[in-house]
Amino acid sequence: MAKTPENPNLKKDNTTKINRRRFLGAMTAIGGSALIGSYTDASAYEKLTGWPNRYGMLTDLTLCVGCRSCEKACNEVNNLPKPRVPFDNKSVFKEKRRPTVQAYTVVNRYENPKDKNKPIYRKVQCNHCNEPACASACPIHAYTKTPEGAVLYNPDLCFGCRYCMIACPFYVPAYDYESALEPRIVKCILCYPRIKKGKIPACAEACPVGAITFAKRSDLIKLARKKIMKNPDRYINHIYGEHEVGGTSWLYISGVPFEQLDFPTDIPDKPPIEFVKGFLSSVSVVFIVWPALFGVIYAGLRHREQQMQEEPKKGKEEVEK
Repeated sequence: MAKTPENPNLKKDNTTKINRRRFLGAMTAIGGSALIGSYTDASAYEKLTGWPNRYGMLTDLTLCVGCRSCEKACNEVNNLPKPRVPFDNKSVFKEKRRPTVQAYTVVNRYENPKDKNKPIYRKVQCNHCNEPACASACPIHAYTKTPEGAVLYNPDLCFGCRYCMIACPFYVPAYDYESALEPRIVKCILCYPRIKKGKIPACAEACPVGAITFAKRSDLIKLARKKIMKNPDRYINHIYGEHEVGGTSWLYISGVPFEQLDFPTDIPDKPPIEFVKGFLSSVSVVFIVWPALFGVIYAGLRHREQQMQEEPKKGKEEVEK
């Protein structure tokens, strides 16, 4: 099983993780009566505005050669299982892939309408939105937008509602269906631990052709504009991620229209939370109240379990006195 990337932005919880069987048992005991009562309007949400000095990544799709060095670097830095198909095997390009619990980034191949002998390769991973829909949709705030730009996920809080998967306009979060009692979402974390240590993300460091650039997002936009201006025949006049869904930390420039590379192009410039809240408001009360209730009970059981661990220690201290 793939290991969830450690979230260094969150404090370590040394208490024993709650047994989810107990959690589900508690939910069964409560029953349907819990649905009676009021709940917070889904239209009430916390507006996230990103951070002015956040970092980002710029992928130049005209440079990528499909070597998959970025996939290999990501696999190694996150201690993921080795894939059945080696990274130098091009057979993976026969079908379009998306990130999974065992691959936080993947590269797909597309036919080049300008030159069929030179295919176009697209790297796919979490785009780290300025105002992430996953964070806004999560009822227990398991997601965090950091000042550095990365969107992080805390598996200790997650109870498996998968609202984040529905909310993401890029279909990125992957769910580990093999751990039903330990719900877990996985995705790229922008190599946050490396950034905190002054290093650059592993994929950018591993790229042999400089197709991936790591820098301040504002500087990347300037760089992208400069490239487009100097080479109008090479690039289309569009920086993907500059405005889409309110902007993303991961940016792209390309020589062909982005819709030809399976980029979502029917999404608005507004942050997706506007549409997420609309979805949540239209969902049955059952699907709104239960997740919130799960969160409350889950937190309560964790607190009680911690108290039970501390009580023997207190008793021992009193005896020693």
